[in-house]
Amino acid sequence: MARTDDPRPHGPTRRALLAAPVLLAAASRAPAARAESAWPARPVRMVLPYAAGGATDVIGRLVADRLSARLPQRVVMENRTGAGGSIGASNIAKSPADGHHLLFHNIGHAVTRPLYPQLDYDPEADLKAATIVAESPMVLLVPPNSPHRTVAELVAFARANPDRLTYGSTGGGGALQLVALLFLRAAGIRMTEVPYRGGAPAALDLANGTLDMLYDAGLTGFALAQGGRARALAVSGPQRSPVMPDVPTMAELGFPDATFMVWQAVLAPSATPAPVMARIQAEIAAVLAEPATRTRLAELGAERLVGNSPEEAQRFVAAEMAKWARILREAGVRAA
Repeated sequence: MARTDDPRPHGPTRRALLAAPVLLAAASRAPAARAESAWPARPVRMVLPYAAGGATDVIGRLVADRLSARLPQRVVMENRTGAGGSIGASNIAKSPADGHHLLFHNIGHAVTRPLYPQLDYDPEADLKAATIVAESPMVLLVPPNSPHRTVAELVAFARANPDRLTYGSTGGGGALQLVALLFLRAAGIRMTEVPYRGGAPAALDLANGTLDMLYDAGLTGFALAQGGRARALAVSGPQRSPVMPDVPTMAELGFPDATFMVWQAVLAPSATPAPVMARIQAEIAAVLAEPATRTRLAELGAERLVGNSPEEAQRFVAAEMAKWARILREAGVRAA
């Protein structure tokens, strides 16, 4: 029979009781740690919601190729186009949240909700950013024979002649449309938007003088100017480009609110485990640190490589969504 005066407690010992919280915490961390260490367990599918050949596609494929070289599994790029990128984004938003289904999107992600209100997914709630990859400026171009040799001359004419000048746009929340809207808003002017199916036909019309203004990506815009097929009046980035250092920034010309950078990001379904998101970010940051990758991205017009944390990336995307919803509403841009 047990002694009634036994000082030892019946049940777990004091040492076991003290150790229990530590064991529980370790147990709660175990699934997350296993998820991170197991990624990728199979090939990773990275959807790009635009057609092949554009700047975002080329940058995305470069990142996918370099990730494939680093990881034990391949990263396979898949183009799913349509509706301003929302078709491809919807596909990933509804995919398993295990890190094996990623979206390589650009600034168009920030304007999907106001432009396509009948979406079958929530761009903010259903997708989260793992990291921002890169940022690139745009170039404000006019025809080579344009009478407007400076932004000041262009703005003065547009103010005196509302809607008379034309500008090229790909619509649908594309970068060509967004940067032009930002400039018109900052300068307090109105121009007539001419929609195109892509930047190449818009550049052709600019070169032959049937279009008055075009914002183009830095890579192709500077090539047009250097080849004499356009005149570069300004860059949209926060500093001058080393490609054409004589071209001023919009901020230098008195329009700081027209500063604009096209960004690309890697996103995943929002329920993707945080350790897996952190691993994805770390691998992309390592890719962006490779000298060969940095050189190639610079050639593609990417002036700032980012690779920030998922938390920082998501705050940035949320701020962009709020900003562009306001700008599109004030500009009167109607939903598709």
